[in-house]
Amino acid sequence: MRNRGLWLVAPRLTPVLDPAFRPPVLANRAFQEQVRASGAPVPVAVALEQADGSVYRFATQVLPAGHPGATGNFYYLERWVKFLLWSRGGWRLHVAAPPELVEALQRHYRATEAGRFDAEMMGARIYERPFTVHPCRPEELPPERTTSRPLGRHLEGCRIGFDLGGSDRKVAAVWDGRVVFSEEVVWDPIRQSDPQYHFDGIMDSLRAAAAHLPRVDAIGGSAAGVYVNNRVKVASLFRGVPDELFDRRVKDLFLEIRRAWNNVPFEVVNDGEVTALAGSMALGDNAVLGLALGTSTAGGYVTPEGNITSWLNELAFVPVDYQPHAPVDEWSRDAGTGAKYFSQQAVGRLLDVAGIEAGPDLGLPEILVQVQSLMAAGDYRARKIFETIGTYLGYTVAHFADFYDFRHLLILGRVTSGEGGAVILRGAQAVLEQEFPDLAARLTLHLPGEKEKRHGQAIAAASLPALE
Repeated sequence: MRNRGLWLVAPRLTPVLDPAFRPPVLANRAFQEQVRASGAPVPVAVALEQADGSVYRFATQVLPAGHPGATGNFYYLERWVKFLLWSRGGWRLHVAAPPELVEALQRHYRATEAGRFDAEMMGARIYERPFTVHPCRPEELPPERTTSRPLGRHLEGCRIGFDLGGSDRKVAAVWDGRVVFSEEVVWDPIRQSDPQYHFDGIMDSLRAAAAHLPRVDAIGGSAAGVYVNNRVKVASLFRGVPDELFDRRVKDLFLEIRRAWNNVPFEVVNDGEVTALAGSMALGDNAVLGLALGTSTAGGYVTPEGNITSWLNELAFVPVDYQPHAPVDEWSRDAGTGAKYFSQQAVGRLLDVAGIEAGPDLGLPEILVQVQSLMAAGDYRARKIFETIGTYLGYTVAHFADFYDFRHLLILGRVTSGEGGAVILRGAQAVLEQEFPDLAARLTLHLPGEKEKRHGQAIAAASLPALE
């Protein structure tokens, strides 16, 4: 099977409800085998520049012009760059590559719907400057400049930790590392156009936790999206808010909340980062990649040294399926990206294929509850949904391993609750053992228990701010 000139490889273990699935890791490795066999590999190097001066450099190879497989060069390169953009981030992309490939990338970000989304998000929304693709020679690439810093692990004092999801918000009161109160409240933030709804909901949860503490020394939180210095850059929770109101009220929403709490130490970060931090704290080890399967997909990464980086880790938007007819994400307008495979959206998408009927008025959270109830009752159709997600995950873990240095993968989120989470984990492990035995030998997949998920995430979120 081909997709825009790139040969796609059928997986050895086929997702039971999605036989057309074509993992990027297999396609990329097959393409690189072609490149090596050509005897004339063409080097490509890129550097991603961020607003704080950080620069991340990467290198790959493509086929020489005139090779029969060279029609796959652009698709391979664009998908590879897409993963780098959403895992690392950058407003300027320096590219040392054949001119025709650089020009094709520039057209992609200028003229295609998915490319324009990436350019707008990386440029104006996240880094607040125009996104550019800058052609250069290899020797002109800027030198790598990386930054990392410790994250969280502060447990002293009276703290509040919160986690904002697309269907519920969680809060906990933590006193010297001990959870003394926790609460989960259903809400519907994504469809709300007035950010006062979000402000009032978060404040209500914070007040509920504060009532169980003698004082509030610090507040830490997690939410899906990109946050820089407590400012909202990109977040699915606020998708319903018009752009003008987003700029005026949402960007500084958490600064407003901090002021309402007497400017106590306050830190909000991507929920995937807190997932990875919670895993690192629980395991007593580092090199952790966290993956939260909730309303969307969130990723987080703790380095082998125990720090976080300036990377975005927005794994909802990275490519995880190269099949020509992969489902399209309604926000980014791109096909085959993470949110459609590792979230409530994946469960909803696979529902009809599994032969399960749901009421026309049910939202994704209610559909997930229905599927999980069927799973608990031993329904084989529900099991097939979680088996399919598990197979997706196994091949995607191998794909992640080409971009991240990790020893532990931690998965959690509402989709992993109940027996379905264990089925997902077993499916992913089976893929690694059969297709990628070297990876299986050095990676450990983890699924926390229900109490660990609730309290571990809350403690990790509460531990984010250092006391001044």
